[in-house]
Amino acid sequence: MTNGLRKYHAAVWDEPLVMELGAPGRRGVLFPDDDGEFDGIGDAADLVPESVRRDGAAELPELSEPEVLRHYLHLSQETLGMMGISLFGTCTMKYNPRLTESMTRLPVVADTHPDQDIGTLQGTLEVIHGLDLMLRDLTGMDQFVFQPGGGADAAFLHATVTRAYHEAAGNLAQRREIITTAQAHPCNPATAAAAGFDVITLPLEEEGYASVEALRSVASERTAALMVNNPDDIGIYNPHIKEWVEIVHSVGGLCFYDHANFNGVMGRIRARELGFDACMMMLHKTFGAPKAGGGPAVGAYGCSSELAPFLTTPVVVKGDEGYRIEVPGQAGSTQVREYLGNIPVIIKAYAWLRALGAAGVKEAADLSLLANNYMETRLLQIPGVTKGLSHLDKHRMEMTRYSLGELTEETGVGTVDVANRMVDYGVDAFWMSHEPWFIPEPFTPEAGEMWSIEDMDYWIDVIAAICEEARTDPELVKTAPHNQPIHRIVGSGLDDPNRWATTWRAYQRKNGG
Repeated sequence: MTNGLRKYHAAVWDEPLVMELGAPGRRGVLFPDDDGEFDGIGDAADLVPESVRRDGAAELPELSEPEVLRHYLHLSQETLGMMGISLFGTCTMKYNPRLTESMTRLPVVADTHPDQDIGTLQGTLEVIHGLDLMLRDLTGMDQFVFQPGGGADAAFLHATVTRAYHEAAGNLAQRREIITTAQAHPCNPATAAAAGFDVITLPLEEEGYASVEALRSVASERTAALMVNNPDDIGIYNPHIKEWVEIVHSVGGLCFYDHANFNGVMGRIRARELGFDACMMMLHKTFGAPKAGGGPAVGAYGCSSELAPFLTTPVVVKGDEGYRIEVPGQAGSTQVREYLGNIPVIIKAYAWLRALGAAGVKEAADLSLLANNYMETRLLQIPGVTKGLSHLDKHRMEMTRYSLGELTEETGVGTVDVANRMVDYGVDAFWMSHEPWFIPEPFTPEAGEMWSIEDMDYWIDVIAAICEEARTDPELVKTAPHNQPIHRIVGSGLDDPNRWATTWRAYQRKNGG
């Protein structure tokens, strides 16, 4: 160990694409010849309509089982993942229990289909309904649906619910504006615009959030809804949020609470009691399900009874004879995903909440705040690190955005360089900020409730070591990473569709196969 930091080097394999491995004729499994046991069934080809039959054998890579296992072992050795230390801000990256991973691979989950007989889905529907009830307890809402495939999907659902609600009231032509803030998640203005609304974005002011006066100046008979997250992505909670809701309601608008940053307030505040008409929570963040590489995800959307008729359908209802899937008679909002959503994620979130219970949820929120403020105290002792909006010196909630602007001015080393160097120490690179940056050279760690004090200390020690390297050997940091299987990814092909090959057929076509 050097200065308390472990010596680290990633596994380095000159690993080809799986499409480049194997040889014709290789197989992982060899099936026995038909010995006549199935003669009475008839020709298998007759079971497949002629219009969808292949003209020849499928063109796929041909590999033996050991080749496949070795390939994916090599790839896993080159990946840090959640078994490293990942304090990924705004995404609440948590350890995902192996038990729930195993549960959702069981045939009673993995091999079911939403169109099968409802009597065979009672266990799944009970979990969905149970999670609905638990989230109602946490938020005060009257109905939850789990169809949205992530936070942006849930925000879009609210935009379409807003549209349907005002259309039913006969004033959609008048209510064309949705209000948000500069520090709201980008999915809020983006989905509002995608749903056909005009977007008003309030700028941040001296206290780190838009003022009541600014909101009052734009709220009018044209207002359709407010879409906002609180606390925001720099850890600041707007203490005037109830007054905000009252202002928007006074002009006839709806209020949507983006709860992507729910981790630090869960069990402490309820969106409905603050006056909100609807809210969204990230099951794949807050509730212990894996975020993965852009999926799987569920943006759980809850709303008041007044908005429930405009929800996407179907919904799960408990009756005298068990659970059923119901499509309300009224015209619902735009469907944002097929069927009931991503069931494995719902099951993992249900198990996580049942395991913690109400007291455990509150404790997890408390630990998130404690961990964040512990990290803040240590990080601000590192020369070159300052707190975003540093004039606001009070402790923040579950997440604080920091700046390396002073380090960059002194050394020329920026936040991207530091992120690249972090992985040389065996920890995941930090998340920086949504674009555009309004805090110079930002980084945003989030410890949540799961990381140990030793993990947090190690992560902070890595930041301190890199900041020191920036002063003594800036080129070392600027040319990082050095201990990874690939030095620098060449991004020139990322925007060139002529070089993409996500399928075997595309790979052969684009590589002369």
